[in-house]
Amino acid sequence: MIPLPKTELFEYPKYWAECYGTAPFFPMSRREMDDLGWDSCDIILVTGDAYVDHPSFGMAIIGRMLESQGFRVGMISQPDWHSKQAFMTLGKPNLFFGVTAGNMDSMINRYTAERRMRHDDAYTPNNEGGKRPDRAVLVYSQRCKEAYKDVPVVIGGIEASLRRISHYDYWSDKVRRSVLFDAKADILVYGNAERPLVEVAHRISRGEDVKTMTDIRGTAFLSKTPLPGWRGVDSRTIDKVGKIEPIASPYQDMTPSNCDKTDSSETTNNSDSSVVDVTVEAVPIQIADYQNKSWDKKYKPWEQTYVKLPSYEQVSKNKMLYAHASRIFHQEVNPASARALVQSHGDRIIWLNPPAYPLNEQEMDGVFALPYARVPHPSYGDAKIPAYDMIKTSINIMRGCFGGCSFCSITEHEGRIIQSRSQQSIIDEIEDIRDKVPGFTGVISDLGGPTANMYQLRCKSPKAEATCRRPSCVWPDICGHMDTDHTPTIDLYRRARKVKGIKKILIASGVRYDLAIRDPEYVKELASHHVGGYLKIAPEHTEAGPLAKMMKPGMGSYHKFKEMFDHYSKLAGKKQFLIPYFISAHPGTTNKDMVNLALWLKENNFKLDQVQNFYPSPLANATTIYHTEVDSLNKIRKDSAQIPVPKGTIQRRLHKAILRYHDPANWPIIREALTKMGLARKLIGSGPGCLVPAETRGEKNLGYRQGKNNSSGNKTSPGQNRNKGKSYGKKPAQKGLTRFSNDQFKKPKKKPSR
Repeated sequence: MIPLPKTELFEYPKYWAECYGTAPFFPMSRREMDDLGWDSCDIILVTGDAYVDHPSFGMAIIGRMLESQGFRVGMISQPDWHSKQAFMTLGKPNLFFGVTAGNMDSMINRYTAERRMRHDDAYTPNNEGGKRPDRAVLVYSQRCKEAYKDVPVVIGGIEASLRRISHYDYWSDKVRRSVLFDAKADILVYGNAERPLVEVAHRISRGEDVKTMTDIRGTAFLSKTPLPGWRGVDSRTIDKVGKIEPIASPYQDMTPSNCDKTDSSETTNNSDSSVVDVTVEAVPIQIADYQNKSWDKKYKPWEQTYVKLPSYEQVSKNKMLYAHASRIFHQEVNPASARALVQSHGDRIIWLNPPAYPLNEQEMDGVFALPYARVPHPSYGDAKIPAYDMIKTSINIMRGCFGGCSFCSITEHEGRIIQSRSQQSIIDEIEDIRDKVPGFTGVISDLGGPTANMYQLRCKSPKAEATCRRPSCVWPDICGHMDTDHTPTIDLYRRARKVKGIKKILIASGVRYDLAIRDPEYVKELASHHVGGYLKIAPEHTEAGPLAKMMKPGMGSYHKFKEMFDHYSKLAGKKQFLIPYFISAHPGTTNKDMVNLALWLKENNFKLDQVQNFYPSPLANATTIYHTEVDSLNKIRKDSAQIPVPKGTIQRRLHKAILRYHDPANWPIIREALTKMGLARKLIGSGPGCLVPAETRGEKNLGYRQGKNNSSGNKTSPGQNRNKGKSYGKKPAQKGLTRFSNDQFKKPKKKPSR
């Protein structure tokens, strides 16, 4: 049961500037402002992406949303950040600057998982790299303050969202403080942020000081002290995950014994910073107070209660406390029952309000019905923007994801609650694409979102939904309260196919196959009508250890889905294949796990061209495990077991190489690793059970060791097949490949010396 917001998204009184009407594009120059008859902008948005007026680009959505409220919105796209001049192009905004790095985190956009610099940028005209600074939110915010120091700066987008509290930073290999401290911004809005940003805009327009806006959900701000009237709770008193089946009471995880009793040994200030220096204020809870009352009148212990996390100084030095803080952060994400979070940074605190309430169907429809031009700004001319070309005929049908995969940042940014559009809204957008997009061929490239088949899925129990703190609704098993009926999605697909002028509707978003197998009719619909030969799915791994740390289902679900997919493809008279995606070097993965995965790939004749090494993005659960090497998915203790984490260039490259066992460039390091593991005789050679061939005389003579090119400049040695293409089940599966256990991976004993 998600409470309703005080004011719905489109119910605010319009700002006086609505009389100027709708801009065909937000102005990016003074000349465009003059053409619109504007003397100034009310709000100026600064983004690290090229300006594409399309609902798949965050700044376009935010800009159109603010415009619908009556504000005049200007756009500064990919400015020269070396001075303040570019930030003064449109003059001084009347209300505030809105700053984002763009659709991607600027560091992930700029660097590979191996920390190598990329030389391209899909969100920039002509795919040109280097058009945005590292840590763009920080740099842009500081330049805005330099340009007009008295103008409020509001930061948001995925880069700010994932850095809203202390976080491990992969690129500097250290814990950094909240982005608000370094950006010098006035307030942070996290998540998709339409609701909090619209409220901030209207309140500033009414003359309210942004520094006093402390009650807006989905925002974070800096303060000297906690807010008056709020009770504080030590984070360790709630570090537990309770069962939600059966539900005796929606407050079962917040009993008095959990809130007003604390072991004095845990709250004592200790010089080794291994404990949290917090004084616990008891929250009085009487079970009788909320029994036999309506929901609105029931006492809700999370309201006016904040959870104090270990300080930045503590988590930056103590990995166990960092892991603990991460657990608490991920428990407080339910908009219905999340508490505010507080974390000290020196003599100030970062105050994180609970998440904003998700948009309802009417609000989602309203957001996507705004007057998008659906093309890049005319100033780019004929320049190609790869990200736009990829999504210009795709449609977001929903937001959010309740999968909770530990390596993914969707939950931290968009939340677990699925926010879906109506069928009519989606059909209207299909027709809009058909009529507006230049060169449209009649093919919709995707009907999806974070996950293709979570459209209209929700928790069936309002009581459970209101209090649930599970990190995932589908792991380790699908929750009994979760609706898995794909009928709304099937109906949408069938209706979309009937739109005049539409030849094909493809599904390119990832399919959550453990959900799909619960509804065979969906798999039939998908395989029969919406796959263009290949369907992407993401098992990510085959071994139980890594899958548990990824919070992904076991391979049994994959095999069941493949069986159903192949069956329905055959019935439809189509030859179609699954393209599985895998992650290498994920926390919890051993060399043994990677070898077993490679053997599975070889047995099933998969040759992967593209392999993703694990990329530790800020705030993700897997990033916490990577940094701390402890299992933060379970209660943190001083004696928590160490988790194997592939770190360092050598081991990470090895895991990636094993996943691409078929590439001759990887054979030398794979052979070396297998020899150290005592598996050379079993897995190196020409037999059917071998993973890689033995080193040939040609390799030795041509200096092919360590993946170097041979004398001809090729990546293969003479006489070997240079087949670098994919193979998706086109050959008979190889039999006789042996999988290995831990005991088989012990180093061979050295022969006694004479």
